Amino acid sequence: MSSILNLILLQATAQEEFTILSLLEKGGYVMYPILFLFSVAVFLFIERYLYIRKTTKIDENFLHNINELLLAGNIQAAVTYCKNSKFPIANMLERGLGRLGSPIREIESAIENKAKLEIYNMEKNLGILSSIARIAPMFGFLGTVTGMIHAFGLLGASELGAPTAITGGIAEALIATAFGLLIAMISLLPFNYLNTQLEAARQEMENVGAHLELLLLKSEKDALQKTSGGL
Repeated sequence: MSSILNLILLQATAQEEFTILSLLEKGGYVMYPILFLFSVAVFLFIERYLYIRKTTKIDENFLHNINELLLAGNIQAAVTYCKNSKFPIANMLERGLGRLGSPIREIESAIENKAKLEIYNMEKNLGILSSIARIAPMFGFLGTVTGMIHAFGLLGASELGAPTAITGGIAEALIATAFGLLIAMISLLPFNYLNTQLEAARQEMENVGAHLELLLLKSEKDALQKTSGGL
C-alpha cells in the first residue's frame, strides 16, 4: 500500500514539474532570444491593433454631414468639420477640400497622397512582426543544433552512463524547435489579421475619396449652371 502511495506521489511531483517554466529552462540559452521575439510580437500586435482600431473608427453621421454641407455649398464649414474630426478619412477629405478650385486631377492627387500617408502610418512596424515570423524558426533550429551538440558531446564522457544527461540535450533541441515554430505561428496570424484590417481601411478610403470627387464635380456643375443661368 505504501509503495503505491509513493508511486502516486512521485507521479504527482513529476506532473507539477512539467510546466512552461520548466520547459523554458530545459530549452537552453537560445530560449532567451525566442522569448524576446515573443514579447516584441505581442507588444506590436496590441499596439498596432489599438492604433488601427482607433484611426479607422468613424462617426456614422460624419459622411452624411459632409455630404449635406457640400450639397449646400458650405465648403468652409465642411473643411472645419473635417479638422475637428480626428481620424484618417477626415484628414484625407480636408486635404481634398483644401484644394477646391484647382483642377479635379490635383484634388484627386491630394486625396490619394494623404490616403497613402495615413495607410503608411497604420502599416508602421508591421514589417517587424513579419520578420519575427521568419526569424523565430531560425532560432528554434539553432536551438536544435546546440541541443544535439550538447547531447553528442557527452558521448565518450563519463556522463554516458547516465541516459538522462544525453536525453537532456535532445530535449533542449526539441523544445527550442517547438517554441521557435510556435512563436512564428503566433506572429504570423496577427500579421495577417492586421493586414486584412488595413486592406479594409484602404478600400474605405478609396470609396470615400471617389464619393468626394463626385460631389465636387456635381458642385462645380451646379455652379456653372447657376452662372450660365444668371447670364
